[in-house]
Amino acid sequence: MKMRFPVLCTALVAAAALTGCGQSDGQAGGSQKVTLWLMKGSASEDFTGKFTASFEKEHPGVDLDVRIQEWSGIGDKVNAVLEGRSPEGADVIEVGNTQVAQYIETGGISELTLDGLREWGSKDWLRGLSDPGSINGAQYGVPWYAANRVVIYNKDLFANAGIKTTPRTRAEWIQATQKLDKGDQQGIYLAGQNWYVLSGFIWDEGGELAVENSGEWTGTLDDEKALAGMDFYKQLQALGDGPKDADEETPPQSGVFARGEVAQIIAPPGQAAEIEAANPALKGKLGYFPIPGKTSDRPGAVFTGGSDLIIPEKTGQRKHAVEVITALVSEKWQTELARTMSYVPNKTTLAHVVEGNEGAATMAVGAAQGRATPKSAHWAEVEAKNPIKPFMTAVLTGQDPRQAARAASDTISRVLNSGP
Repeated sequence: MKMRFPVLCTALVAAAALTGCGQSDGQAGGSQKVTLWLMKGSASEDFTGKFTASFEKEHPGVDLDVRIQEWSGIGDKVNAVLEGRSPEGADVIEVGNTQVAQYIETGGISELTLDGLREWGSKDWLRGLSDPGSINGAQYGVPWYAANRVVIYNKDLFANAGIKTTPRTRAEWIQATQKLDKGDQQGIYLAGQNWYVLSGFIWDEGGELAVENSGEWTGTLDDEKALAGMDFYKQLQALGDGPKDADEETPPQSGVFARGEVAQIIAPPGQAAEIEAANPALKGKLGYFPIPGKTSDRPGAVFTGGSDLIIPEKTGQRKHAVEVITALVSEKWQTELARTMSYVPNKTTLAHVVEGNEGAATMAVGAAQGRATPKSAHWAEVEAKNPIKPFMTAVLTGQDPRQAARAASDTISRVLNSGP
């Protein structure tokens, strides 16, 4: 999934296109070309340059060809590689974590379960990255990096309200936000259709967006636990003037926060830069804390965005492809990527590497409770129709929650069971 929370391969002869961008593993003579597709914006030019030079130095005879791809239209390009009909191949591909299920259904992804156990420390992977990359216990997507939402707050407004410590529980959060919601000042700006935030509240209650049983999917927004998550969302959303019938980009919530009369928003910490650009007077006045959980012993669940790495079965360079992933997920390059891009590393055991970056460090705390969308190849179609948004608006405008949830759940069920 691209978090709203970096590939060069020259044209090869037709035979090479069927086996990835490189020569076969056993081919003698000359350099072995290995092609890595990375998505635009995932890593800086400086990172990719340093990584390529280091990898080639440590693997003499290997020519690493990094190609940058656009998110738009990437699904068709990846499927073409997996099906062996692409004019340009790839040996390692970065994909959004929630996209892996659809590629698994397409077929043509190499299973990496044993590699994960032997080489990559899979027991410590972030669940929000590893779960979407596995089906029935088999691992196909290897976690690379994560990003998630935190609470960005205005330190001056908190101080003026006499709030000296940031809340750690939902109850403390509501109490603090009530103090902050005075006059023209909004305690929190929370748009009515921010379903990513709602998902975390539902997971905190033990609910799900949808469940699968024997191949049949059922939408579960009408479950009591999911309804409890929506009820908390309603309590919090009422402590500000966020629109009940729009999402966080209509208008962009960073712009609303930048006006200086909003105490909190829930967003990736990268939005702080947008806020400061819009209102330089807020520089140095923004803070972060993890979305509070029901109890103080752990933060709230969050929707995890980020990327996994996959290897096409048709690669002729599986050995070197595994080596590329081994390097990318190593502590050295995880640290470099996380610090350069303000990401969360792929393992809970590496959270310490971003301790000097307040926003990323706060993300890392929440990432330990990260989750992703249901592992269905059709979830992207659910998001396209997005019955969750009108369900939220219906509840916030006083309609019957159970009836609205049942209608949304029926739509989710129908889409997820729509067949190939």
